[in-house]
Amino acid sequence: MPRRRALALLCSIPIAGLPALALAPHAQAASSTVVISQAFGGGGNSGAPYASDFVELYNRSGAAIDLTGWKLQYWSAAGTTASSTPLTGSIDGGHHYLIKEADGSNAAAAALPTPDATGTIAMSATAGRVAIVDAGGTTVDLLGYGSTASVSETAPAPAPSNTLADVRTSGCTDTDDNSTDFVTATPAPNNSTGAVGQCGTTGGGGGTTPPPTGQDATIEQVQGAAHRSPLEGKAVKNVAGVVTATSSTGYWIQSTTPDDDPATSEGLFVFTKSAPSARVGDAVTAAGTVSEYRPGGSSGTANLTTTELTNPTTAIVSSGNPLPAPVVIGKDRIAPQQTVKDGDPGDIETAGTFDPTKSAIDFDESLEGMRVELDDAVAVGPTNPSYGETPVIPGQNVTATRSAHGGVVYGGYDQPNAMRLILDDSLLPSVSVPSANVGDVYEGPTVGVLDYSFGNFHLLATSTGSLKSAGLQRETASAASKGQVAVATFNVENLAPSDPQTKFDRLAGQIVGNLKAPDIVALEEIQDNSGATDDGTVDSTDTITKLIAAIKAAGGPAYQARWINPTNDTDGGQPGGNIRQVFIFRTDRGVSFTDIPGGDATTATSVVGSWFGTRLSASPGRIDPTNGAWTASRKPLVGQFSYKGQKLFVIANHFNSKGGDDPLFGRFQQPLRSSETQRHNQATAVRGFVDSLLKADPLAKVIVLGDLNDFEFSQTADILVGSGRTALTDLPRTLPPAERYTYDYEGNSQVLDHILISKGLQIPLPFSGPAYRYDVVHTNAEFSDQDSDHDPQVVRLQLWPSWLG
Repeated sequence: MPRRRALALLCSIPIAGLPALALAPHAQAASSTVVISQAFGGGGNSGAPYASDFVELYNRSGAAIDLTGWKLQYWSAAGTTASSTPLTGSIDGGHHYLIKEADGSNAAAAALPTPDATGTIAMSATAGRVAIVDAGGTTVDLLGYGSTASVSETAPAPAPSNTLADVRTSGCTDTDDNSTDFVTATPAPNNSTGAVGQCGTTGGGGGTTPPPTGQDATIEQVQGAAHRSPLEGKAVKNVAGVVTATSSTGYWIQSTTPDDDPATSEGLFVFTKSAPSARVGDAVTAAGTVSEYRPGGSSGTANLTTTELTNPTTAIVSSGNPLPAPVVIGKDRIAPQQTVKDGDPGDIETAGTFDPTKSAIDFDESLEGMRVELDDAVAVGPTNPSYGETPVIPGQNVTATRSAHGGVVYGGYDQPNAMRLILDDSLLPSVSVPSANVGDVYEGPTVGVLDYSFGNFHLLATSTGSLKSAGLQRETASAASKGQVAVATFNVENLAPSDPQTKFDRLAGQIVGNLKAPDIVALEEIQDNSGATDDGTVDSTDTITKLIAAIKAAGGPAYQARWINPTNDTDGGQPGGNIRQVFIFRTDRGVSFTDIPGGDATTATSVVGSWFGTRLSASPGRIDPTNGAWTASRKPLVGQFSYKGQKLFVIANHFNSKGGDDPLFGRFQQPLRSSETQRHNQATAVRGFVDSLLKADPLAKVIVLGDLNDFEFSQTADILVGSGRTALTDLPRTLPPAERYTYDYEGNSQVLDHILISKGLQIPLPFSGPAYRYDVVHTNAEFSDQDSDHDPQVVRLQLWPSWLG
C-alpha cells in the first residue's frame, strides 16, 4: 500500500480508548478548520501565571466559522459525564478564540485577555479531556492530556501543570495524535483580537510562529543528482514552485524555472501530515526540513527513499497559475528499457554512479515528484482492483521482448521490464481509472506525478486516457486424444471452503472448459477445511469435495483425489491455511491411482524394486519431509499412477516463495535473491528422488510439476533438469521466448510454474506424431478478474502400449 494511501486510511482509525456514549460522534479525521490550540487547567493555582483556566481555539481555514450552537465539553481524566460551555459568535480564518473557565484563589495571578466565551468549569491542571462539538453534535477536535486520560486522539498529550499549558506545535497542524501535536509550554492565551496567522509553539512559549529558518534552496538543489538529497536533514526556506497535485497528507510542487540538468528533478513532495491548505495551481514558497522517507519502515529497508519537506510552513503567493508541462516519457525522454542499474553493485543510495541515461532506476529518480505523461499507455499487467494499480509502459519506443498479448516477457535476470511504471489511482476518486487486462491501452495522455512506493515507481494519475480493450480472451487447450494422457498443474490460490461458490465454479470452468478435463491435475494451494482460521484443523476433505462437485456441475468427469495432510502450521503459506498439493484424477479414460499405504506428513516415501518392478514404498507419499530444505514450506507430493498398464510417477511441488528478495527497483543493486538458497536445496532433494527412480528404471516415466516459484532460466530449474542421460526436459524452455510465462508480477510476464518430463516420456510412437504436446493456458495471470494469480498448464503425452514396454 502506498504511503499516501496508508496515511489517509490511518485518519479513519477510531479514537483510542473511547468509552461508550462518552463523546459526541468524532469526525475521525484531522480538523482542517477549528482546532484546540491551548489548554490550561492550573488557573489560579499556586504559582500559576494566570488566574483562570482556559481553552484557546484557532481557525486553520481561510474562512470564518460560525460557532452558533457549538460548545466546549470537559471531562475528568476517567470521567463519563461532561461539563459544557456554550460558544457564540464566529471565529475568522487565521484567528484565535479564547474560552475562560473557572477562577482559582491565587490573587497574584494575572487576568486573561478579554475572553470570547466564558464558563465555570474547574479543569484539572494535570489530566483531563476537552472537546469542541459543533451544532450537529460532531466532535470537531479533541484533546486528552496527562497519561491517565482515558480518551485521546491516538495517545494523550503530555501532562501540563500549574505553570505550563498544553500548546499545539508550531503552525497549529493537526495529525490526530495528541502526543505529538502538543507540547507543554508557558501559557500565552490569545483572543479574537490577537495576532492573525500566528499559532502554536516549538516548546519555548506559546502564541506565535517563528519565521522560517534555514538556507534558501531551489527544488533542484533539494533533490540533487542522486537518490538521496545532498541537503538531507537541513532546514531550507523559500523553496518555490507551483502546486501540481495534492493528497490527504501533503502536496507536490514543481519549479517554473528549471535548471539545465535533466538529472535533477524539478518536483518535490511537501509532507503536511494532514490535508494541505494549498491547492493545485497555487504558487507557493515552502520551508521545512529536507527528509528522506522510506516506505515500509523497518520491514522495507530494501526500498528506495523519497525526498520531501517535513514540518513545513507554506506561503501562498498566488493562485490559478498554469501547471508546468509534463515530461512525456517515451517521447521527451526514454528510459533504459531492460537495464535497471548499470554496473556499480551495492547500495546505490550511498555509492556508485548516478546516470539516468544508462540506468532506469536513476532515470525515474530524476523525475521524482514531477509531472509526467504517458501517451497511449499499455497495460503490461492486470489492474489490481484492491489498490487501483496497473503496471503500464509507454505506447511507443519500446523494444523489449513482448508477448503475443502485449506484455513484456522477463527472459533473464538482465532482461527486466525496466520501462514499467505503476499507474496508481490514489489521487483520484475511487474507480476513476478503469480496470485493464494485459494489452489494453489507455488511449491519449495519462498524466500525474511520479512517486515511489514499496519497490516501484508509481505514476499517481491526475488524469488518464480512455481505456481501449485489446479484446484479451482466455485460452483453451486441445483435449487429449484417445491415445494420450493429459497431465496438468494449477495453483488455485489459497482455495478454502469459505471462498465464494463463484470461485469454485470459475475454477471448475477452467479445468473443464479451458484445460479440457485433464486426466491428472496437480493442484497447489489447497487449504484445510477451516481455511485461514488457525484452529488446528489440517484435513482438506471439504475443500476438495467442494471443488470436485463444482467440476461435475460444470459438465466435467467424476474426479477422485489423493493428498497427505500436513502437520499443523509447518508448511508455510497463509497462516492457519495449511496449504498442500493435491492430485485429482479421472478414471474414465484408463487412469488409475496406485494406493500404497504408509505415507503421512513426516514419513518419507522411497523407491523400491527395479525395472518393471519399480514402485514407491508409499503412494501418495512425501519426499524427505523432515529435510531442512522444507522448513516452513510445502513438501513434495508423490503419486504412482497407471495409464493403460503404464506406470507414471508424478511429483507435485510448491517450492518456497520469493518473499524477502530485494525488489527490482530497490536500493540494493543488483537485487539480492536470498530466497533462492532454499529453493536450490528443495530442487536438490527432488532431483535426488528423481535420480533414484531413474537409477531403478532408466526409462521410468517421471513427471515433475507444480509452482516452483522460480524462472525457467534459474539455477533452481537447472538443478531439477540435471544433465546427461537422466536429464529432464523443462517444458517451458521448449516454447518460443515470447510465450514463456505463467504469471505476471508487476508488469513482468514470467515463468513460475513448470512441467518437467523424463526421457521415458519423450519417445515418439511410429506414425503418431510428437511424443508430447505442451501448452501454457493463459486464463488468469493477464486478467484483472482472475480466479487465481497463476496460469495452468497441461502436457498431453503419447505413451507406448504396455506390451511394448
